[in-house]
Amino acid sequence: MSLARRREPAPTGAGAGAGAGAGGRVSSLVRHAARIAWKDLRIELRSREILYTMAFFGALLVVIFAIAFPLDMRAVRGSLPGMLWTAIAFTGTIGLGRAFDRERENDTMRALLLAPVPRLAVFLGKAIATALMVLAVAVICAPLLAVFLNVALFAHPLPLVLIVVLGAIGVAVTGSVFAATLLKVRSRDVLLPVILYPLLIPLFGAGTKCTAALIADPANLEGAWYWIQFLGIYDAAFLVVSVWIFESLVIE
Repeated sequence: MSLARRREPAPTGAGAGAGAGAGGRVSSLVRHAARIAWKDLRIELRSREILYTMAFFGALLVVIFAIAFPLDMRAVRGSLPGMLWTAIAFTGTIGLGRAFDRERENDTMRALLLAPVPRLAVFLGKAIATALMVLAVAVICAPLLAVFLNVALFAHPLPLVLIVVLGAIGVAVTGSVFAATLLKVRSRDVLLPVILYPLLIPLFGAGTKCTAALIADPANLEGAWYWIQFLGIYDAAFLVVSVWIFESLVIE
């Protein structure tokens, strides 16, 4: 009698193979997107051209708001949310306008699209890099507003951080599609905000309402979490639409 044991055959079901294949594709997509985002961030950390421009413009807006606006606490509580999200909107547009300029100036966008990586990874990498730069500017603008206008903006830090992060993601995801689409258009700096801002009205409205609920006296945390959930749904919906149309728009 043979003492060797028969080995059980490894499962080779279609479900297991499909699951492994899908997991591998997602992992590859995330890896390539992270590389593209890191490439853009590394270049920006060397030149600091876009980040310094965005930060200076955001800080300048805050100073103008602080000087021009009367220091009446009731008026400040009603207007500070709009000031914060106006700064995020304008600085985000600057970042989006420059996000693809290096590819246009050096004619490397074609190389990115021809590289052996999913084109979706190009979109996600650009969006991640832009969102991080918008967040960096928000980190500068929010404390300046709180100090200059003497408002307890950080009394509830978790909802504030969530709404700003979701807002930055929404601006980056929605704007990256149109920034790439207008890459070859001469008047892209004018057309980008004209096309983008109407689509971002729900985002800025939700961000303003949530921030107003957080700095109210007393704070309306239930209302703030409602707008956070709304903005999460908004980001998810535009992410799906952007992923769906990005490749066709860029190719055309």
